[in-house]
Amino acid sequence: MNGHDRLGYEQRLALELAAIGQRLVTISSEMRSASVASAATAVAEVVAPPPTPQAPVSVPLPPDPWSQQGAMPVPPPVPQQQWPQPPQQWPAPQPRESLFEKLGKDGAGSKLLAWVGGAITVLGFVLLLILAIQRGWLGPMPRVIGGAVFSGALVGIGIWLHRNPTGRTGAFALAATGFAGLYLDVIAATSLYEYLPPPVGLVVGLGVAATGVVLALRWDSQTLAVGVVAACAICSPVLTEGFTVLLVGFLLVLKMASTPVQIQRNWPGLAIAGGFPPIIASLLTTANAIPRDYEWTVVGVAAATTVVGIVVALLTTRKRPDDIVAVALVAGSALPAMFATTLLSDPANSVLAGAVAAVLLAIWMVPDLPRSFTTAAGATGMLALFQTTVIALDGNVRTAIVLAEAVLLAFLAARLNKKSALVGSIVFGAVGFLMTVSQAVPITWLLEEPRYVIAGSGDYAAGLVTAVVLGVFAATAPWAALKMQVLREPAKHPFPWIIAGLVLLYGAAGAVLCAALLVSPDESGFLFGHSVVTVSWTVAALFLLVRGINNKALRISGLILVGAAVVKLVTFDLAALDGVARVLAFLGAGLVLLTAGTRYAKLVASAKNPDSYESKPAAPPSY
Repeated sequence: MNGHDRLGYEQRLALELAAIGQRLVTISSEMRSASVASAATAVAEVVAPPPTPQAPVSVPLPPDPWSQQGAMPVPPPVPQQQWPQPPQQWPAPQPRESLFEKLGKDGAGSKLLAWVGGAITVLGFVLLLILAIQRGWLGPMPRVIGGAVFSGALVGIGIWLHRNPTGRTGAFALAATGFAGLYLDVIAATSLYEYLPPPVGLVVGLGVAATGVVLALRWDSQTLAVGVVAACAICSPVLTEGFTVLLVGFLLVLKMASTPVQIQRNWPGLAIAGGFPPIIASLLTTANAIPRDYEWTVVGVAAATTVVGIVVALLTTRKRPDDIVAVALVAGSALPAMFATTLLSDPANSVLAGAVAAVLLAIWMVPDLPRSFTTAAGATGMLALFQTTVIALDGNVRTAIVLAEAVLLAFLAARLNKKSALVGSIVFGAVGFLMTVSQAVPITWLLEEPRYVIAGSGDYAAGLVTAVVLGVFAATAPWAALKMQVLREPAKHPFPWIIAGLVLLYGAAGAVLCAALLVSPDESGFLFGHSVVTVSWTVAALFLLVRGINNKALRISGLILVGAAVVKLVTFDLAALDGVARVLAFLGAGLVLLTAGTRYAKLVASAKNPDSYESKPAAPPSY
């Protein structure tokens, strides 16, 4: 091989080696890109659900200048491995600890001793104040100052102990005892010694209670908050010498001081300790109040208790819709104002009860509030509405208004699909029916002649209106229940329909008889009225039979009504009526039954055999 050939061979070898090196660099970069893409795909499959498979899209690569001499094969893509996701594990419910298990824990004994000691200390502080007054120890001012210094020292020691985690149990008990002592000292200075005017004492008490509750919030201790509020509420009646207006004011101060923390934190114990003592104290204060003796002050405090309670309940349920304490609070807060109406005279008592009813029924109509909360408000509002009606009205007018309210509630139940309204309608209707039978349209009017009944034209007019409204209620309540799917059809659930039918019959009979007695308030009106009642029952029974050709329930109701009309003819009309009235009753009922019975038989036959000549279209029969 000469030099020229050797030089050419070395050049070709160098070019081949350079091409091989470039191909190795290209393969390395492609493998690196493939590994990065596979890692990104694996992460995407874990984070997001797998996408819908689509056709692969080829991305053109820039031309390789060294690949002109020879193309390297592209390795096939490596399939991605699908890793199964582990099933979701739900934590098993923890069993509730029993009382013995709680007492058996480490530190339970120290907590129990600390809190029992705090409660005994508060009681001892109250007894010391009472004994100092009885024995004349020191003067009033040293007693107040000494109590404040002693209680403040307890709070300071509690704050100092709280810095050490091992001493926090004692810190909670000492702080609660100290704040309770400070609050009771303020009550003593206001109620017993009169150093502070009541408005100033209430403001100072609000500051003390709010400081204690805020400290409990900072320490995140519901126990401390409940201890402060409960100790103050329990011991306050001792220092105010019973249930007075001032006591209710101090308990309302406790409630207002604990409300912001209770709304922010779900602490039901604090809600109970601060919410219900003012209600109980207001009721007992009203019960102990003497009429005409500062009754407006008692009523004002009771109304304030109601307003504060309803507002707190609304704020709580807005924050936590499932708070059961708010439900109990909105129902119980209305009681002080409703009970305070016993201290007022007309028309102030009915105005107060009506205001409570209007507020609660307005809350009942709000659609955004929880159903349990609105149901409690609606039930209490309907009770206040009934109280307003009973206070404001009397006589037969009261009965008619109660029944009208029952009809209105039935329409509201059907319109808004509120079962609480339907229950209220039934309760109002039942009470109105009893009032009707006993007073407005007594059963003696249907059985005895007017000369044995002491009644005037005004009574008969009110009885007529009441009987008509009773009949409307008897027809409206089942309709609303059927529309709400609470009550089934008469054929499937006949008993409620039978009860409603009997009430409707009583209302119709009372309306006819009262109308007859209103026209002629003597024996002739009584006899004519009963004749019309018997005939009207017969006509109504035939109407039900005609309408119930294809409805078993209506047919049965019509037959029962026919039987009732016949029984009335034989048992009452035959003995009580005489002369023309008896003849009219028997002839009217008999002719209606004979005339319409034949036609009803033809209608039944036509319904069973549609191809008969009697099934041809014809004008509806007229009876």
